[in-house]
Amino acid sequence: MACLAVLWVGRGLEPSPAGHGSHVQLGMPPCAWVVRFDRPCPTCGMTTSVAHAARGEFLRSLVVQPAGAAFALFCAVAFWGSLYIAATGSALGRLVGLRLLGTRSLWCAGALVGVSWAYKFVTW
Repeated sequence: MACLAVLWVGRGLEPSPAGHGSHVQLGMPPCAWVVRFDRPCPTCGMTTSVAHAARGEFLRSLVVQPAGAAFALFCAVAFWGSLYIAATGSALGRLVGLRLLGTRSLWCAGALVGVSWAYKFVTW
């Protein structure tokens, strides 16, 4: 349900034309990195990217923040996969859960965030 909530909230947000800053619609303050340094933070554009992906605008989501697009895709797959596992009692959940929580997957996720941060710097 948490994955569905991420996409549901993203769908309710208006993606920022600047490519970052959509999180302020949730009552959060503007990003301190942007305000203080005029540079993107490691997760800059993630909320905007998820908002685009939740609307089916996958290319825009990828262009805004690649890690955000990957996160939105992960949330969609995890929600539907979890629903399937809950409905059928499939053992797939144990197999996938062990792989997703492994060290390699976490390193890959960290690398994706790092590369996406570099991309955001270049496109800033």
